[in-house]
Amino acid sequence: MSGLARPELLATTEWLGEQIGRSGIRILDARWRPDGRGADVHRAGRIPGSVHVDWRTELIDTDESGEALRLASPERVAAAAERLGIGDGTTVVIYDDTRSLFAARVWWTLRAYGMESVRILDGGFPAWEDEGRPVTRSVLEPGLPSWTLPARFTPRGPNRLLLTTADVQGLLLSPDVTLLDARAPAEYHGLEGNTRRLGHIPGAVNVPVGGMHDGGSQRLRDGAGLRDRLHAANVSRGRRMVTYDGSGVSAAKLAFVLTLLGHEDVAVYDGGWAEWGNRLDLPVDR
Repeated sequence: MSGLARPELLATTEWLGEQIGRSGIRILDARWRPDGRGADVHRAGRIPGSVHVDWRTELIDTDESGEALRLASPERVAAAAERLGIGDGTTVVIYDDTRSLFAARVWWTLRAYGMESVRILDGGFPAWEDEGRPVTRSVLEPGLPSWTLPARFTPRGPNRLLLTTADVQGLLLSPDVTLLDARAPAEYHGLEGNTRRLGHIPGAVNVPVGGMHDGGSQRLRDGAGLRDRLHAANVSRGRRMVTYDGSGVSAAKLAFVLTLLGHEDVAVYDGGWAEWGNRLDLPVDR
């Protein structure tokens, strides 16, 4: 893909096809289903050598209400990484079948704990399958592929990629920060939602993450197309970018796009609207 400042963060199907079976490469299948059947989808057909990760059960902690999803503790993330064969120095490639939304959440989780070499497969599993590339449908053996060496991941963080509600409160209306709401316009404008209050964080700009793909495709737009989307929302360079949505999934995807385009200071407000919209002491715009 052309026009990207950080193209190394986006894996092509051609590149991944050449890496399968190589030492130091881990392929994560982040396909997820609300009914918990993501692992079944993985078993039914997967990229060779990939292992399944359930972002919702392995990489998330919840608040007391169970509504706001938050980044899991360093200990939980390290345990998940060890199960997945991810160690310090590993290159990770993540895919899903939902426009990389869940892959982006896994990408952001690993990056928030200091892992640098993490890529997302452009087009995900649908692009891989449509190109006729190899798909494994054999019975899934327990554990990791035989060529995978034991690995240990050392979490460093969470770092500046994560912000809390208190952090965002302190940044409100700062001229050096741009708040980006990755939800659909109806939620941003307060026309629908499932929190106690509807609307958006004051000063936030609406950049729906669904517009980042070519129509009818799972592949991202090229660099010029992505910049046009941000330009239309008056998003400019040189500021700290803070993304949020209701669950930290679309927010992570938008953070990924911004990083691809070269924005160097991008963070995700992890509690997001699920937390902000349910607190009566915080300001809301509609």
